[in-house]
Amino acid sequence: MDTRPEPFEPPAPVPRTHIPTRLEIIRTVLRNPLELWGEPSYTLPWIETKFINQRTLIVNDPGLIRHILVENAANYEMLNVRRLILRPILRDGLLTAEGEVWKRSRKAMAPVFTPRHSRGFAGQMLRVSEAFAGRYARAASGPSVANIAVDMTELTFEILAETLFSGEIAVEKQGFAANVEELLQRMGRVDPMDLLVAPRWVPRLTRIGGRKVLDRFRGVVSETMAERRRRMAAEPAKVPNDFLTLLLQLEGPEGLSTSEIEDNILTFIGAGHETTARALAWCLYCVANTPAYREVMEREIDEVLSTGADPVDWLGRMPHVLAAFEEALRLYPPAPSINRAAIEADEWTSPEGERVPIRKGISVLIMPWTLHRHALYWQKPRAFMPKRFLPENREKINRFQYLPFGAGPRVCIGATFALQEAVIALAVLMHRYRFDLTDETHPWPVQRLTTQPRGGLPMRVSLR
Repeated sequence: MDTRPEPFEPPAPVPRTHIPTRLEIIRTVLRNPLELWGEPSYTLPWIETKFINQRTLIVNDPGLIRHILVENAANYEMLNVRRLILRPILRDGLLTAEGEVWKRSRKAMAPVFTPRHSRGFAGQMLRVSEAFAGRYARAASGPSVANIAVDMTELTFEILAETLFSGEIAVEKQGFAANVEELLQRMGRVDPMDLLVAPRWVPRLTRIGGRKVLDRFRGVVSETMAERRRRMAAEPAKVPNDFLTLLLQLEGPEGLSTSEIEDNILTFIGAGHETTARALAWCLYCVANTPAYREVMEREIDEVLSTGADPVDWLGRMPHVLAAFEEALRLYPPAPSINRAAIEADEWTSPEGERVPIRKGISVLIMPWTLHRHALYWQKPRAFMPKRFLPENREKINRFQYLPFGAGPRVCIGATFALQEAVIALAVLMHRYRFDLTDETHPWPVQRLTTQPRGGLPMRVSLR
């Protein structure tokens, strides 16, 4: 008889078993889009359906995903509803720009985020993480409770500020998480007018008040750029050779426009750290519910740190820590949907010979949220099982069944940066502390651009 406990299944919506009405669709999308998807989205390789007034192809098959995101990526543009949500916030930042604007920005920023360059940030990531860990020093006199969702947002922001902006962002670090939360709550949700694809000039009532928050962020960007320009003019030899300086050096007719630089800085300040923060918080929560695996992680962390290993090597030397983070990314993908529209008619044929016609103009939804929990591609898909991502198992995972950072030309430019940052942060925190559940720890995943825990993530922090 097998007496091993079943793996932990963290909270998530149960797939729908009935077709929702139009009113139910609108209500659910406004409340939490993750609760919309039905059983077929988690069991079938693709589905063509009608969503509001738009024909929609929901894609889970890894081969079809590869076709859309890589092999024929030029035929698929950002879905209009996605533009209506994101462009008012990020304008021509890297996440939302298209065509030549996107190509210029991507080319300009690529050198900063090569794996080799990203590894050069390891020392800064370690110093910031160690300083941040000092905030939990009160745990020395007894366990204390902290909202880990907020804390991880502040930690990843401080890492981003130090690595990419040399600590010279014109904003107070304390309370920054609350500003990000307000921005995403007010501006990062679907409005009924978005679903109806109403023109941009039609007011979005759910975003009333969001403009003030957005203006506050843009003020931070303008002040940050102005201060760095002053330094570049007054003492060019002493200016940090960082991401901010790189962008400003590219300003001009042959490079990036002033507005494009501003949009990209806003993208990184407002959203560049957010995805890693959410995954870190979910990871600590899942690990707290899996004490046996937590002990394995702690032993691994203690062993590596006891050798004095350079933090640049931690990513490769802590496979169990990395596996836990990647499994958290699977269950709670920071970007739960990838939205495209077919510019022209297309067709894909499966290895078994089944043809999938793709109509011109059809909406295409590739949803890491359902793909990562899909019955065809994962054993016990709703369970937290980090062993899937250990080196001996990792190669069994199809590149296009696991998309925490997307794929194709628009794959996340900061993927290596994020993985290294996460392993270093987890190692520093878990070396010193234990993060445990409280009676109030009842998170529920909600889609607000990223996958956030409704109600936060209160956890008890104590010294190991």
